[in-house]
Amino acid sequence: MSKPVRVRFAPSPTGPLHIGGVRTALFNYLFAKKNGGTFYIRIEDTDQTRFVAEAESYIFEALEWLGIAPDETIGKNEKFGPYRQSERKDIYKQYADQLVNSGWAYYAFDTAEKLDELRKEAEANKKTFIYNHTVRETLDTSLLLSKEETEKRIANGEHYVIRFKTPVNEVLEIEDIIRGTVKFDTNLLDDKVLFKSDGMPTYHLANIVDDHLMETSHVIRGEEWLPSVPLHYLLYKAFEWDAPQFAHLPLILKPVGNGKLSKRDGDKMGFPVFPLEWKTAEGTSMGYRENGFFPEAVVNFLALLGWNDGTEQEIFSLEELIEKFDLNRIHKAGAKFDPDKNKWFNHQYLQKQNDEHLAELFKIELDKKEISTSLDLTKIVSLVKERANFVTELYDLSDYFFEAPTSYDEKSSKNWKEETPELMQKVIEELNKIEDFISTNIETVLKEWMTINEIGMGKVMQPLRLSLVGALKGPHLFDIIEMIGKEETVKRIEKAIETL
Repeated sequence: MSKPVRVRFAPSPTGPLHIGGVRTALFNYLFAKKNGGTFYIRIEDTDQTRFVAEAESYIFEALEWLGIAPDETIGKNEKFGPYRQSERKDIYKQYADQLVNSGWAYYAFDTAEKLDELRKEAEANKKTFIYNHTVRETLDTSLLLSKEETEKRIANGEHYVIRFKTPVNEVLEIEDIIRGTVKFDTNLLDDKVLFKSDGMPTYHLANIVDDHLMETSHVIRGEEWLPSVPLHYLLYKAFEWDAPQFAHLPLILKPVGNGKLSKRDGDKMGFPVFPLEWKTAEGTSMGYRENGFFPEAVVNFLALLGWNDGTEQEIFSLEELIEKFDLNRIHKAGAKFDPDKNKWFNHQYLQKQNDEHLAELFKIELDKKEISTSLDLTKIVSLVKERANFVTELYDLSDYFFEAPTSYDEKSSKNWKEETPELMQKVIEELNKIEDFISTNIETVLKEWMTINEIGMGKVMQPLRLSLVGALKGPHLFDIIEMIGKEETVKRIEKAIETL
């Protein structure tokens, strides 16, 4: 019987959560939910030199905002706690010792200066220094010492690390759900450090021990971890534990050129690469939330970076993604990040929002601009939302509802002819006759007047729109007139006659 699905997202709190990390978390979440399993978060903070205090809370806030919060983590269903590696450090030493005692690891006493000297020497000979089977028997390691000598040096406080003893002359064949069989020659691998004399494990040891103790069934992570797979596979073998199934996700690539998407790409092209805004002394990095993206749109967009369900469908609710998600449908090749497609998704989700909800969000934007109004915001939103990608764009698409134009688009002003002021004066007269001042009545009255007097539509409609909006833009003209009301409409036409 296969063991229950338990997957994890294991970020290091060294800075804000990159959108690539968010996608890794999302794919783990979808896989867990699809298979009735558990999605948990473990904070891998063994590298205390790069630890950033605010980063941990940022990770949880971001996933909460996106609607993909974990089932288990710090302070929540702590079945396998603690969920911070720094709080688990007492666990790892016994496992490092176990590897030494079973011959799978050894103590190395080499100084940083000595290793640096060996690297420079290799470089001078146009070679690369690799700490592995070719040198370990000649360096300052416990492989050349008796057990008593080794223990004495450790007791004397000598600096040491515990290194993994990589087997020689083996070809490892490891199954990856996304990549198929991946082969590694152990002769090309180095003897990685597993444990440091400061009492902290390295990522590799802590990761394997925790995945085992927390009963992780599948390790779904970015392809940058693929080179670590042989060591992790060998560690499972050394401990005589069943290894989880591996699945290495493709990279998210730059919009243009080659390489992994970075913060620099976002800064250069003006799009966020972090879910939430991130502030430091150096400045502020854009966030999806603060830039007006809907969390559902971000999730939908990210899900299709490297995965599809085999159909042409692009808009998926979270429930649909869970239902259709399959690791076998993830591509091996990197997925190019498309900022325009990113906006397109947000546009689709904005159109799906009901107008009352959008009006509430729009009111927040107006409050920021200190604009108060008695106009029906729900109605305004319904008229302009079709052209908006973001709630933050609604004001620029509708500013003329709240303020009369102070200037007129130069190109559009060419529609203001010699006879226009007289025609506009006649429009005012017709408008003043209308008692039930609603869009359909206004349209009927003005169109009848134009037909009877054989006046071309363009001669009236374009100057009228210019008078009210300041440019030839905006929704149905008679809806604008109804919204701003008779008095304001007349006032704006009179101002245009005077100005233009």
